[in-house]
Amino acid sequence: MPHVAVKLWPGKSEQEKSRLAEAIVKDVMSILNYGEEPISVAIEEVKSTDWTEKVYKPEIQDKWDKLYKKPGYTPSDYE
Repeated sequence: MPHVAVKLWPGKSEQEKSRLAEAIVKDVMSILNYGEEPISVAIEEVKSTDWTEKVYKPEIQDKWDKLYKKPGYTPSDYE
C-alpha cells in the first residue's frame, strides 16, 4: 500500500508508461513519506470506445465525491 491505478487510452509507449510509473512512485514517496517498497502502480489501457462504460461511469461519475482532481470533460465531448 498505496496502490495507484492509471487508466488511459492506448497509444503510449512502454517507455512513457514506465516514466509515468516512476514519477508517480517518486511523488508518493515524497508527499506521503513512504519508502519505495510498499508502492505499486498499475497502468491499464482502455479503448476509447469502451471508456464511458468501463471508466467514466463507474470510476468518475459514480465516485465524483472521491475525486481529488475532476476531469474537464464529459463523455459527450468525445462522441
